[in-house]
Amino acid sequence: MPTPFIMPKMDMDQEVVTITEWLKKEGEQVQKGEPIVTVETDKITSDIESPETGILAGIIYQENEEAPVTQIVAYILADGESMGDLPGAKTASSEPAVSAVAALLSDQVAMGKKATPVAEKMAADMKLDLSKVPAKGEKITKDDIESFLALPQKTAEGRSAATPAARRLARESDIDLTGMNGSGPRGRIQATEVTEAVNKRFQAVVPTSIPAEAKALMAGTSLPLVGKRKRIGERLTASYQNSPHIYLTVEVDMSRVDESRNRMNKLNEKADKSSISVTAYLAKLVALTLKRHPYLNASIVGDRIEFWDEVNIGIATAVPDGLVVPVIHQADLLRLTELNDQMRYLGKQAQSNALTREEVDGGTFTISNLGMYGIHSFTAIINPPQTGILAVGVTLRKPVVVDENDSIEVRPMMSMTLSVDHRVVDGAVAAEFLADLVRVIENPDMVIY
Repeated sequence: MPTPFIMPKMDMDQEVVTITEWLKKEGEQVQKGEPIVTVETDKITSDIESPETGILAGIIYQENEEAPVTQIVAYILADGESMGDLPGAKTASSEPAVSAVAALLSDQVAMGKKATPVAEKMAADMKLDLSKVPAKGEKITKDDIESFLALPQKTAEGRSAATPAARRLARESDIDLTGMNGSGPRGRIQATEVTEAVNKRFQAVVPTSIPAEAKALMAGTSLPLVGKRKRIGERLTASYQNSPHIYLTVEVDMSRVDESRNRMNKLNEKADKSSISVTAYLAKLVALTLKRHPYLNASIVGDRIEFWDEVNIGIATAVPDGLVVPVIHQADLLRLTELNDQMRYLGKQAQSNALTREEVDGGTFTISNLGMYGIHSFTAIINPPQTGILAVGVTLRKPVVVDENDSIEVRPMMSMTLSVDHRVVDGAVAAEFLADLVRVIENPDMVIY
């Protein structure tokens, strides 16, 4: 009986994934544990492995389509099994059904094309049409196939071979793929190469100071709301609709944080270590403050409020195709330099689209810092199933009253807005957390020491 290939569930509240690429095609041989399909969630991109060794058959969901988790998406045929053994296949004939690959190869041989046994096996494994392979001798050999595969390939209609994403982007951007050389397997054109072509088209008329992504979108194109972007939208829409948000905003004097960071960074510079970022410093202070405010480090699970032992801080990170939230686990227990190094590593992982499931799971509270963009203040949507998220704005030097004598000094002031789930956190509880956090930020040495 064919082995069902079931799409695994990666998150507790996950319902679908988007299939970005089948690494193996219908009729190809696969090995148990070999990656055969790449899928994308709203957090990460993952390769899913084959559950058994055999022939991939009966693919139900194609590239760029959403597939439900815990459901069958394809089958693996064992030796001796055929397409006729798939559930729902017609079995009227008493003779065993012929596999799709074997039938394809038989048609090619019937056309008079001769090949060595090794070449025939290669063609069967790769689902390659031997009639298109030029032979140097009387028979098609392994070397002939390898030489053919090294050339840029065309589709049956004479079009350049390209990934579905590349072809869609080319169609939306009115890019002609004819004659374009791809860097993928067998000269297949990738989406990144189409983007480069779009950028070159508008290079002469669009100011170079505009980011490349913006130049591409200035072509009057439209982007489908699919994949990661669609799931981010659905997830945050559900959060906004299901979690009654309340917002509290405060200003905090960053003078002592700046002094502390400057001292630490001078030491780091001498030791040839990375400088400590404002976000890393704040993450450490937030983690320590959360230990004293359990309702802000909790989640609603079913009809219960779960209070988490660990303080795992998520850092909202912008990536080219959306937003991810890598997680610093047990942030309250890490030294500041360790936390800073881990944040830098996770940031690089995010930009390279290389985050693992462990690096995005388990967050209990999130920080979103847009200060580097000059944003004064903003409100953020809670990252479910968490209870709160802290939105951090830019630090600005401004005159403030510093004592009871109304003395005025220019201080670096930063705005913070806390969003909380009102089902778990009341306004007074949120206010106490913010007040405590302000005290810690304005006197950081007492908790960092």
